[in-house]
Amino acid sequence: EASFEQASLFRLIGINLSLGGMELPDWKEWIDIRGTDFGAIRAAIGDRKIRESVPDWLDDLGCEQLGEAAWAVELSALNEAASVVLRVNTLKTDKGSLQEVLEKEGWETASTPLAPDALVMARRGNIFQTTAFQSGLFEVQDAGSQCIAPMLEVEPGMRVVDACAGAGGKTLHLAALMQNKGKIIAMDTEEWKLDALKLRAKRAGIHIIETRLIDSTKVIKRLQESADRLLLDVPCSGLGVLRRNPDAKWKLSADFLTEVNGLQDKILTDYSRMMRPYGAMVYATCSILPLENERVVGRFLEADKGFRLSRERKVLPGRDGFDGFYVARLTMDNG
Repeated sequence: EASFEQASLFRLIGINLSLGGMELPDWKEWIDIRGTDFGAIRAAIGDRKIRESVPDWLDDLGCEQLGEAAWAVELSALNEAASVVLRVNTLKTDKGSLQEVLEKEGWETASTPLAPDALVMARRGNIFQTTAFQSGLFEVQDAGSQCIAPMLEVEPGMRVVDACAGAGGKTLHLAALMQNKGKIIAMDTEEWKLDALKLRAKRAGIHIIETRLIDSTKVIKRLQESADRLLLDVPCSGLGVLRRNPDAKWKLSADFLTEVNGLQDKILTDYSRMMRPYGAMVYATCSILPLENERVVGRFLEADKGFRLSRERKVLPGRDGFDGFYVARLTMDNG
């Protein structure tokens, strides 16, 4: 007699084969589903909202924002398993050397053209237990995320502000691009994230990062016109990283999007004053929706005539195979 688990597995296999159009053999395991009309299930699978498990309002918004064909491609990609990607810490090693070290520990990796310092893991596993990680030879950072820091075009010796640093993945990337020379002020509204950044920086051998908690508007005002480069990786819906947080789409709401949109506008307007007249700043989100990206930047440029869009980049899960990001480089007209 088959166990409950075995019977359930046989039932799932039988239903899957039936949905694929196969006529089931006359086996006792499938006696209760042979001849069943699966038309209703087929119809449901044909409905994108059900097939991709997405709230109706979000599906409608995605279609409106990206167009139905593009949204269908991106939504399907966002339901696939995310890759584990490493960023080589170029302060301590290079990509080829790190690959050799990891291979000796049993980990295969491959390069990707999307980001020069990225290595994609061939399989999942506890990479944090490796000697290479503990020695600070790499950080785990998606290839899409690795496209943000290079857009700032930092140089050694610069004064850089990362105003929404979080736990600092992009801060550390900036430090490596600066060859650990100059100064980075990493800021956030949550102190525990900055504490995590300090630990990561120590492991990576980085000493140019100073953390500052944003606990009042004075913290921003004190830094007016002080940054050669400014990174604003703003709060957003997180739609570009749904593969890592699949339940997030059920927690989102239209009201939240409206609220976060207002916050994006405010951060871009208020924080941009930290940039020096001949500097540059990057506005970035992990969203694929124009309402959080191009439209926010467009409103800012219309309201503040001193800035211009010098370059932008979009990383799309369906097209590029990694997490979704938007990155805009903004400079002053005289910069």
